[in-house]
Amino acid sequence: MERKTIRKWFWVWEFDKEEQWLNTMAQSGWVLDSVGFCKYNFVKCEPGEYTVRLEMHDPDDEYIAFMEETGAEYIGRMVKWIFFRKKALDGPFEIFSDIDSRISQLDKISKLTASLGFANLAIGLANSFNPVTNVGWVNLIVCAVLMYGLGRIHSKKEVLEKERMVRE
Repeated sequence: MERKTIRKWFWVWEFDKEEQWLNTMAQSGWVLDSVGFCKYNFVKCEPGEYTVRLEMHDPDDEYIAFMEETGAEYIGRMVKWIFFRKKALDGPFEIFSDIDSRISQLDKISKLTASLGFANLAIGLANSFNPVTNVGWVNLIVCAVLMYGLGRIHSKKEVLEKERMVRE
């Protein structure tokens, strides 16, 4: 079986780009087989044979079993992100079937991003006043990047909320 490993970085707020890239790989005949930190392992498949989805979800064996009952294959987990694939012949594969579930997913991502951002802010400020270390600026930069990401997530959420209002 032919295999390929690609190392690639996605920010947490770029989950949609990550999923799109994984599906582009599947369309070109390489389906995701396992994941690691910034590491994607693929196996050769028929082009377009699979659809890949990812979701931020706490560890939950019952949820994985439920997804497998729908025909999805559990690929793996990376921190809070869980990856599934499903044969395209089995029909459409969507984890988020409505706007509210997409907004809920963005809320989960926002909470994690905000928590990490504020933790880095606190550590950065504490280290800035510490005469022994001079690395507080690193945490402050990480905080700024995470706050930028929080803004991007908020923008995606606003678009979905406007779409929901139009549909109501």
